[in-house]
Amino acid sequence: MRLSVPYGKDSKLEAEIDERSVLGIIEPNEVEIGNETEIIRHALANPIGSPTLKDFLEGARDVLFIVNDPTRPTPTARVLDIIEEDIAGHNIRFIVATGIHRAPTEEEYLQIFTEKYYTKYRDRIHSHDSKNDEMVHLGTSKNGTEMKVNRIGVDAHKIVIISSVEPHYFAGYTGGRKSFLPGIASFETIEQNHKLALKPEARALRLEGNPVHEDMVDALSKVKKEIFTISTVLDKNHRIYAATAGDIYQSMEAAVEKAEEVFVAKIPRKADIVVSVVKFPSDIDLYQAQKGIDNAKYALNEGGILLLVAKCRMGVGEDSFVRLLSSADSPRDALERIEKKFVVGYHKAAKMAEVGLYAQTWAVTDLDPKLLESIFIRPFSSLQDALDRAFEEKGKDAKVLILLDGSLTIPNVEE
Repeated sequence: MRLSVPYGKDSKLEAEIDERSVLGIIEPNEVEIGNETEIIRHALANPIGSPTLKDFLEGARDVLFIVNDPTRPTPTARVLDIIEEDIAGHNIRFIVATGIHRAPTEEEYLQIFTEKYYTKYRDRIHSHDSKNDEMVHLGTSKNGTEMKVNRIGVDAHKIVIISSVEPHYFAGYTGGRKSFLPGIASFETIEQNHKLALKPEARALRLEGNPVHEDMVDALSKVKKEIFTISTVLDKNHRIYAATAGDIYQSMEAAVEKAEEVFVAKIPRKADIVVSVVKFPSDIDLYQAQKGIDNAKYALNEGGILLLVAKCRMGVGEDSFVRLLSSADSPRDALERIEKKFVVGYHKAAKMAEVGLYAQTWAVTDLDPKLLESIFIRPFSSLQDALDRAFEEKGKDAKVLILLDGSLTIPNVEE
């Protein structure tokens, strides 16, 4: 059979493969898509645990919109189209919840807002800078995190969060509260919060008992703001499958149920080779594409080969995890170093090193092959070559599983 997978925004990679070796081609589940505009309108007309957006905004001295950065396909502009009349006349501004990511480029601002809203609100859009913006100390979380967030968020009278909900490899799920912490938190706060990702309870699909999630909830409880959340759940083609609105916690619970219908994919058993394809825009850099490695591990046999396919068009991103891994002698050495000293980004190194203890990681990317080799990833220039070598190593009876949207799909072995 001929295997064709997305690579970057508009390209494909192809390879010939014996279909008898394919255990499955997995991607987010097929779900029925209705009228996407009406889906959002219905959510706004039926907010959960909250007044309608129009009533919420009544009497607001000012309104801060917190929106996702370009690493997530959140349909921010689509939502703005629908609420345009409700927000007209209000004193509004926007903050892009970058966390520790860089500020968007001009092209990426257009990706988030479209030309219409970027032109209209350009002078009222601020990109959060975790190192240089003024922060306000909210207190200490029960897990010991010093919670400092952007003063813009603290000083706002009312807040509206536009986000999307999908599985997250250590926060359990994205969505609402994650827009606040780490979205507009200080670098030091994010660093302390992300250290909790090393705990086994910090994993995809888990909220209860997840210390990373608990930190996010603690931060919101301290800020004591009126918050209205608009959350979308997208399908594998980034179409709007569901939407919820209202209270930040109750509406997220409803969105999580819908997200599981899309992103938790059943597989018959684990495979010897797992190909994890990270699609645009999550393929922006290795820092983001690493999620495709972490999700794929749930489908991989011990001693197997995990093949990451991600363009990484902007390089490695926040590079502390690369510096740590490249300075270590082995994955185990990397984990021992992280135990002794943690800085932000090391959670990525730890998750990658954990896979390296029991399996191999290979990759097809645009990154420098020598860089990949330095962080225990075997580089390949083509998908065909990588698959041919994998079957040579694992044998003709090996089985391969392909995750066509590896940064979002959580494979789950059928019981």
